[in-house]
Amino acid sequence: MQTVIIVVHLKIVATLIATVMLQKSEGGGLGMGGGAGFMSSRGTANLLSRTTAILAVGFFATSLLLSWLAGYDRKPSSIIGTPASQSQPAGPATPISPPTSGGILDSLKKSDEQQQNQPAPSAPEAPRSQ
Repeated sequence: MQTVIIVVHLKIVATLIATVMLQKSEGGGLGMGGGAGFMSSRGTANLLSRTTAILAVGFFATSLLLSWLAGYDRKPSSIIGTPASQSQPAGPATPISPPTSGGILDSLKKSDEQQQNQPAPSAPEAPRSQ
């Protein structure tokens, strides 16, 4: 069913593009769109305007239908990755101890402490490489 609606949607899109391209340009302020065009009569312009409106409604309807069909079979899922039917383990949870070797934050903190403990220079100095 979704494939049929996609094909109809694509046909509507192609026809809508062709219909819009056939319409007379209204850019007279820039010197464009002047002269007699391929379809210059008032009746043809009204026909193209109504056709464009009908195709736009069809495009909107098929877009909404395709969006609804895409979300129809979607089921909520857990972000943890375990099925919701499983229960938690019965034993008491053990607290996670912090790492003893130190992570990147600990090493940055030690580096800041070392820089703060150094005496302030009495005169301007060139930076030293570490």
